[in-house]
Amino acid sequence: MNDMGVRRAALLIAVISGFFIPFVSSSVNISLPTIGREFQIDTILLGWIRTAYLLTTAMFLLPFGRAADIYGRKKLMRLGISIYTVASLLCALSNSANMLIASRCIQGFGASMVFGTAVAILISVFPPGDRGKALGIRVGAVYIGLSSGPVLGGFLTQHFGWRSIFLVNVALGLVVIALLTWKLKGEWTGAKGERFDLTGAILCSASMLTTIYGILHLSDRHGPYLLGAGIAAIVGFVWFERSSASPVLDIRLFSRNRVFAFSNLAAFINYSAVAATAFLLSLYLQDIKGLAPQMAGLVMLSQPCVQALISPFAGKLSDKIEPRIVASAGMAATATALGLLSLLHGATSFGYIIASLVLLGVGFALFSAPNTNAIMGSVSKKFYSIASATQGTMTITGMNLSMGIVMLLLSIYIGRVQMAPEHHANFLIATRTAFAIFAVLCAAGVFASLARGKLRG
Repeated sequence: MNDMGVRRAALLIAVISGFFIPFVSSSVNISLPTIGREFQIDTILLGWIRTAYLLTTAMFLLPFGRAADIYGRKKLMRLGISIYTVASLLCALSNSANMLIASRCIQGFGASMVFGTAVAILISVFPPGDRGKALGIRVGAVYIGLSSGPVLGGFLTQHFGWRSIFLVNVALGLVVIALLTWKLKGEWTGAKGERFDLTGAILCSASMLTTIYGILHLSDRHGPYLLGAGIAAIVGFVWFERSSASPVLDIRLFSRNRVFAFSNLAAFINYSAVAATAFLLSLYLQDIKGLAPQMAGLVMLSQPCVQALISPFAGKLSDKIEPRIVASAGMAATATALGLLSLLHGATSFGYIIASLVLLGVGFALFSAPNTNAIMGSVSKKFYSIASATQGTMTITGMNLSMGIVMLLLSIYIGRVQMAPEHHANFLIATRTAFAIFAVLCAAGVFASLARGKLRG
């Protein structure tokens, strides 16, 4: 197959995998009440259906990113998609909550291989002048998956049952496996022959598990202690990696590569500020504004639709001018949108809400693909997979921190009670406080984004 054929196959694989993995995550959120009724489980156990996947993915992202650079990116991605597809079938066949949670853990294990390789393969086959556009197309596919999940997931759950969501995933997974096997010719490694640091991988996984579990339980009594233990474990992991001959994560990528370090910091800040927006607005639109779930979903659809439309343009723009300029403009727009949302009250018009979401979508689209372009363009081909995995780790950690902040605020202002009209005033205070914190975070992120320096020249 010629270079153009390889690029088309790689882009198609990246688009399909970029769509269906986020799609199932957002679809499962919609189907949780139905799953809870079928298995007759409480909200804590129900939450683990989502949490188990996120924890497992975060634990193994960096080790598998390093493994892909050593053993082959296509090989690891095919293995990851295969595991993910089998786990999706197990999810569909689950006859208990425990089996479903275990299957979700296996899904996360497979997904961690995909997140560390899909972008790395794109960067490996596309020349520098076309990478931003390719990354933008993939980011658009991710947003389409996230935005269509609640709508299509609700339709599938209502008409065919929640298991159908996972069966759709099985079908799309088989398509990707076929494309990887028969259409994507060649293999890409950057560190072939180097030793895989098993001890470092175990330390990395343990530190990520403890840290993210602590973040997710910030509102619990033991949460801050777990978070402290996780941070201490990360410090220990960094210390160990500095003396390792073949580290899982080369710490010099941060200490000697300004663009890489600050671009990852910007990604962490951005996702810490944005990730909980959908959760807060879903509650606000349904409980405060009185919208039905479907109508609330349509209002919220304005953000990811804008992101999907603008992302390819933003990625292409970052091929022509410095990614930090485009990404920083996106971060500033995001901070402005979050500031607008911090002014929400019971009588806020739908026009104001939709306009804020559109601006948020524009900001996030301008930030995401150019920031990824900066991260991947700042490292040599030896580190493509580990660079992609590092960004994925920052993203997932930021998303969990965002939810941790929200849950902490809700526990302070409302407590562990079901939402009722008497709690609406306090919920609005918690929501405005959260958006104000996120806006300040994003404003600080503008400086982190600008501080990365120039990628070119």
